[in-house]
Amino acid sequence: MRPVAARVADALVLLWLVATLTFVLLHLAPGDPVLLLAGPTASAAELADRRAALGLDAPLPAQYATWLAGVARGDLGVSVARAVPVTRVIAEALPVSLGLGGASLALSLLLGTLLGTAQALRLSPRGDRWTAAACTVAQAIPGFWLALALVALFTSGMAAMGAPAWVRLPAFGMRDPAQMGDGAGIADLLRHAVLPVLTLAIPGVAGMARYARQAVREGRGAPHVRTARAHGLPPAVVDWRHILLPSATSLVVVAGLLLPGVIAGSVFVEQVFAWPGMGRAMLAAIAARDYPVVQGMALVYAAAVVGSTLLADAVLVLLDPRRRAT
Repeated sequence: MRPVAARVADALVLLWLVATLTFVLLHLAPGDPVLLLAGPTASAAELADRRAALGLDAPLPAQYATWLAGVARGDLGVSVARAVPVTRVIAEALPVSLGLGGASLALSLLLGTLLGTAQALRLSPRGDRWTAAACTVAQAIPGFWLALALVALFTSGMAAMGAPAWVRLPAFGMRDPAQMGDGAGIADLLRHAVLPVLTLAIPGVAGMARYARQAVREGRGAPHVRTARAHGLPPAVVDWRHILLPSATSLVVVAGLLLPGVIAGSVFVEQVFAWPGMGRAMLAAIAARDYPVVQGMALVYAAAVVGSTLLADAVLVLLDPRRRAT
């Protein structure tokens, strides 16, 4: 493994590249945040005053240097549209996205690993083929289509069939998470979370199942597994000790790769289901040309992806001692 300091340095360089690219592309995109904020009836003098107050009258390199220096201090700037610190905007939205993404990621890892293992060890060849085909289809379904299909089935569809109210899953109208201290509020949150979590988890389960199936099938045919069976070890011991545990290293890598998909998917899922998380806040900031919020959230997303990769590498070292000597 490469030295930890070198990997951290690579991560910091990657974050800087993401931040720089986001800054440049945002400022090259059409649209004027000051004009959107002040309205079309504002005079040229009013626009100039607002632009100076927001620091948008300075040359672009100077704006970039000021913003980057603030990031180094932990200051992501002030929202143009809301006039509050960007860190506050992120602090309000991040727990919602973490809860949504964490639940879907946990389901993807657990159910996907169980399904893929069952395919490789327990299902008949025909059952394995049908399950693999279903996983391929589930992984290829566009997320926005899946979200609308789930709403049509479990919300409007159940209502049209006259199903009881407790069976119908709500798609919209979630209460503010900050006001959910009582049991009824928590129950309302959980009911509203089912459809968005399923939208994110179904492709993740399918993808994890495919990788788990392949890893377990490769482990099943390894020479040491055939030797263990020849020595008469119980099948359960062979499956667990000689197939599943060695396969964990490759599954950790897949788990690290699933996180970017969950993060990217949360953007449209939160918009479709009206969840007040990072994705919805990001889309609102893009529409308002709120440069500081978009830049700050893009940095948080990039940090989550890079951090998950570093964490996966660290877990791999713990699971596979051979990597410690390389």
